[in-house]
Amino acid sequence: MAKTLSFGVLHLGTSFGVTYALTGSVAVAGAVTFIEPAINTVMHYFFDKTWDDPRFEAWRARRAAARPPQAQAG
Repeated sequence: MAKTLSFGVLHLGTSFGVTYALTGSVAVAGAVTFIEPAINTVMHYFFDKTWDDPRFEAWRARRAAARPPQAQAG
């Protein structure tokens, strides 16, 4: 849990720092720092649902089977 929390703090600090460096605005940097993770969390939910969908798994399997043998090695 400590690793997860420290990564969360690092993520928020990075988000704030990059946004502040780009905009020079504490208000914008603060908004982005908290809005981005919230949107990212929702997007991750839908990403997982799509990734685990049997139709998507079948598509990935067909795509992997269609690759030339040298492309499958890595």
